[in-house]
Amino acid sequence: MIKQTDRLKRDIFESERRFRLLAGGATDYAICMLGADGRVTNWNKGAERITGYSAKAILGKHFSIFYPDDDRDSGIPARALQVARKEKHVAAESWWVRKDGSQFFAAVVIDPVYEKRRLVGYAMVIRDITERQQARADLEASESQFRLLVSNVTDYALYMLTPDGIVANWNPGGERIKGYSPAEIIGQSFARFYTPADQAAGKPARALKIAEESGHYVEEGWRVRKDGSFFWASVVIDPIRDNHGKLVGFAKITRDISERREAQQKLEQVQRQLAESQKMDALGQLTGGVAHDFNNLLMIISGNLHRIKREVMSERGRLALGAIETASQRAASLTSQLLTFARRQSVNPQSINVTDRITSLREVLISALGGAIRLDIDVEPAVWPVFADPTEFETALINLVVNARDAMVDGGTLTIAARNVPHQAQVVVSVTDTGAGIPDDVLSKVFDPFFTTKPVGKGTGLGLSQVHGFAHQADGRVEIRSALGKGTTVSIYLPRGTGSAAIAPVDATEHGPATVLLIEDNPAVADASMGLLEQLGYAVRWVSSAEAALSEIDANGIDVVFSDIVMPGRMDGLKLARTIRDRKPDLPILLTTGYSDSARNVRSDFPVLRKPYHIHDLSRELSKLTGQRSESLSGEIDPAGQDAPSSARARR
Repeated sequence: MIKQTDRLKRDIFESERRFRLLAGGATDYAICMLGADGRVTNWNKGAERITGYSAKAILGKHFSIFYPDDDRDSGIPARALQVARKEKHVAAESWWVRKDGSQFFAAVVIDPVYEKRRLVGYAMVIRDITERQQARADLEASESQFRLLVSNVTDYALYMLTPDGIVANWNPGGERIKGYSPAEIIGQSFARFYTPADQAAGKPARALKIAEESGHYVEEGWRVRKDGSFFWASVVIDPIRDNHGKLVGFAKITRDISERREAQQKLEQVQRQLAESQKMDALGQLTGGVAHDFNNLLMIISGNLHRIKREVMSERGRLALGAIETASQRAASLTSQLLTFARRQSVNPQSINVTDRITSLREVLISALGGAIRLDIDVEPAVWPVFADPTEFETALINLVVNARDAMVDGGTLTIAARNVPHQAQVVVSVTDTGAGIPDDVLSKVFDPFFTTKPVGKGTGLGLSQVHGFAHQADGRVEIRSALGKGTTVSIYLPRGTGSAAIAPVDATEHGPATVLLIEDNPAVADASMGLLEQLGYAVRWVSSAEAALSEIDANGIDVVFSDIVMPGRMDGLKLARTIRDRKPDLPILLTTGYSDSARNVRSDFPVLRKPYHIHDLSRELSKLTGQRSESLSGEIDPAGQDAPSSARARR
């Protein structure tokens, strides 16, 4: 019995020894005993490492020494022991103080120790969890910053979806972009943001499936706001999974990029317009290059027609010549329209009385419209004159009226209006019809040369091209508005002119034959031009270069100079005209051309007669310069073929 008691004592002693070794050797935990009054009664190596106090320095000290001053002043140490006694256990996390004054975040457990129901002290275990607390604080700060970020983002809708596509949360950006408050949308399917057509096609579910399977989903498309309006959205959907890879939902980001899409569409439109402009410029270069030679050929045809008419006596021959003349006039008109569209036509801009011009064309326009279409003219009182080429103005107006007529197959009303645009110093002349209107896909092409919706043989596609070219060549612009079933309005904006159109007086006094110096490098054209001049009663001297022309002028005997602008050599017709003007300011000068870049610089310095010209055009221009009425074929030259006064030719 004694041996068993001794063995039990040894076992207890050994167990206590081992426990003391375990407790004393633990370094990650501070394990210590407190007396009933809270003073430290034993101390392990872990406590020394964590707090910095050795056993000798801390034994007998009250454990409140580990608390910050504020906690001691608040009585927290005493309350901790009180709760431990009452609850048999207390656990807390708080800041504690080391011997060197630094603080650490401690996890503290205090248990009361009783012996025979009498409190003999407390067992206290402390662990330094500063790093864990810092990580927790960093995580909380990060989450707080993220929540703050999301809650303040208004350009993006940022929200979560459940695996079934139900909205789980909602940020202010979602409310701004889509119009729903959190209370209205949380718990609802995100499919309501899609258009009815996309919903019917199963697009929302397909988007989630792609995101789940591929890990990402990106698209742009139409979305619907709460008020039913549409916006163009950029959408990103990412799946969210837990640590085990299980799908727990989706993160969805939506941005309204309607403005960016509109800007992109405008950029594409500008790029298309640039390409069209480059194409039109190339066409203009081609047209301008061909026009001069082509008009010279027409000049030869037209000029010799008048000569042949005097020789042909049979009715059939006269009809044949008439057909040829009509064809040459049509060819000249097409060339002019092409040049006008390409803005390479030499023009003679001047102030035009808009009211007078429209009124003078009224009867012609009524005749062109026919009986099924009513013509209304609405010109505002005191409308300003415009600065443009009068012939091109009339041609543009007639082209617009003809196009409007063709759009009203069942009749209707055509209105020609003119009004001032004060803030732009322009006058707008518009032609409005009540026809079928123009579809949007056609509207953008109507000013393209050769584009026409008319049947083959019913139009050249150059009418509206001429209008477009005329407006821009006059430093104006042209606009078109149309609605299907409601008609079309074409408006030409032209710069305001100064004063009123001057009408050159024609002196009816007869004069003796004048001598014309003809400068033309093409012999065939020169021969045709001399024929017209002689029929008008002029004496003609012909030279083929600017240098020869100056020699003739120096020799005197020249009453008027008639020169082509385009000539080989260092001096073209315009430079020649300016040289003559310097030498003999009173000598009349008339220029002519089929096409020339130099004609752009003529402006109002010299009158310009376009090739191919007719005898009455030539007569009119020379009459303005010489002050005499020359005979013309239109009624003044004997239709039976009587010769006009003959004159000698001086060919050089």
